[in-house]
Amino acid sequence: MTVHVVRDADTLAGDVAARLTELVTERVAAGSVPRIVLTGGTIANAIYERLDATATDWSAVEWYWGDERFVPEGHEDRNDRQVREAFLDRAGVPAEKVHAMPAHGCDLSMAEAADAYAAELPEDPFDVVLLGVGPDGHVASLFPHHAASLHETSRRVVEELDSPKPPAQRLSLTFPALNHTVRTWFLVSGDGKADAVARALAPEGTVEQTPARGAHGLEETLWLLDDDAASAL
Repeated sequence: MTVHVVRDADTLAGDVAARLTELVTERVAAGSVPRIVLTGGTIANAIYERLDATATDWSAVEWYWGDERFVPEGHEDRNDRQVREAFLDRAGVPAEKVHAMPAHGCDLSMAEAADAYAAELPEDPFDVVLLGVGPDGHVASLFPHHAASLHETSRRVVEELDSPKPPAQRLSLTFPALNHTVRTWFLVSGDGKADAVARALAPEGTVEQTPARGAHGLEETLWLLDDDAASAL
């Protein structure tokens, strides 16, 4: 595990955008299909806005999401809408490369929607999973003390019916899916996240209290922080 701290949120956004561009360029040059799991949130959106649409072959990437709000397609709360508006549409990414989670209003129940998305996930590990961290230490839509989701071992995607953060209904990758990745990059900005970061990186603690402790990459786990998010370390 590596912790990398930069001055502020703007610097962090530029740093992560550069890392992501470099990763995709290297994987495409090696003849591979990059597989990236996206996250939502303020710093993530800043990163997507900083990505240069012409810097690499973004159309070669298969794009997935770590979690999604189960609201109608196109709703302002959808993580996929955020990324489409900030980057995917601008980069001209083909629709078949964008693996958005099912939306409310589809013909599936939430449990069926979760299983349908699990079937869409690749068998090979992701190249990188991007994760934000909430002030309570949650990642994706895996929240503290939600034992059923936190300790799921067989399902790769689950439905969250009672999220403590609105909207209450969500779909989320579980740790078996999130951790099936070569790299995990945590993207955290702001002093409101500092305590959660400190708990996640502390020598002792539990996933029940701080779910971020349960996420890791097979080869790399990288915490990318600004000074404020790192202030309690």
